[in-house]
Amino acid sequence: MGFPERADVVVVGGGIVGVCTAHRLAEAGLSVVLVERGELASGSTSRAAGGLRTQFSDETNILLGARSLEAFARIGPETGQDIDLVRSGYLFLLSEDADVARFERDVALQNSLGQASRMLTPAEAASLNPHISTEGLIAAAFNPHDGHCTPESAVAAFAKAARSAGARLRTRTEASAIRTAGGAVEAVETSRGTIRTEAVVCAAGVWSPALAATAGVMLPVAPLRRQIVVTEPVGFDVRALPFTIDFSTSFYFHAEGDGLLMGAPEAVPVEEFDEHRDPAWLEHLAGFLAQRAPALAEVEVRAGWAGLYEVTPDHNALIGEATAASGLFYACGFSGHGFLQGPAVGEVMRDLVLGTDPFVDVSGLSAERFADGAGAALRHELTIV
Repeated sequence: MGFPERADVVVVGGGIVGVCTAHRLAEAGLSVVLVERGELASGSTSRAAGGLRTQFSDETNILLGARSLEAFARIGPETGQDIDLVRSGYLFLLSEDADVARFERDVALQNSLGQASRMLTPAEAASLNPHISTEGLIAAAFNPHDGHCTPESAVAAFAKAARSAGARLRTRTEASAIRTAGGAVEAVETSRGTIRTEAVVCAAGVWSPALAATAGVMLPVAPLRRQIVVTEPVGFDVRALPFTIDFSTSFYFHAEGDGLLMGAPEAVPVEEFDEHRDPAWLEHLAGFLAQRAPALAEVEVRAGWAGLYEVTPDHNALIGEATAASGLFYACGFSGHGFLQGPAVGEVMRDLVLGTDPFVDVSGLSAERFADGAGAALRHELTIV
């Protein structure tokens, strides 16, 4: 097949958001070309922890998470692609009074939106995960319907659905510029040629600002390095464990095969395009283990990697259409929860491109919220990991 010279929509980015967007647009009958500079899921998606949750402090994020969980549950059976979906819940461990009060409010909001979240005592948390220490804990929050899956497998499943719907996915094709004329998109220039189009969806993660800037659009997204390790197999049923997060430190772990996947922030944030592993971080992680999960302190690390969060100032995504370039849509800046919101965001982007109302109001996620003088209207997402 030759390289496409024309499309109704060009999607830039082959991670979960881009692939899900391509799927929904093609399903709606549009001609869609997705371009990805590497292989599918080769950017931040492949380095994600794979968590799926609805436990957020903001209504929009709760609804996006819930909608996505429904899609993750369906996509495996629909495509025959196993995504290793585990619905063992999300367990937040709370050790500060202010966090407990805020989680109580958030659980009430989540319940009002149909979610099964509930507050727990430390003893109840330990019954769900007997490998934690309850020392210093005041309470916990839990939703039994949350879970996790394998990011690369999920992208493969949604990519299969996108291709079946008619989307053309072009890997090893780097988008270098978005060309405009008269304030509107007219083409996307790539390493393999130019694609004429009147609509482009920029879903290139932390690399989105550089591409959007070629069309005169500023997206306030910054990189933040995060590291993850995977352990050797352990001698208990890891899949029965909830995705467990010590909220005050953001140390977390969940099942990965027969072992565990563990992550935590760095001692000093690395806000650069740096995906190198830092051996000193392992000692930092060991400190969190000794404090919150000492029973796991002797597990052997088998592998690890570093990836980039795409962070905005208020830890909410950027979703919308650029005012400076008609036809340029963006979905990026998810601040650590992009993988879990990907399927729902795909639906939202389809509707924005088609000019119809999405299932959830995302007007508050427009990049315009960061315009001069608009800062007072920001609503910060508080349940970030």
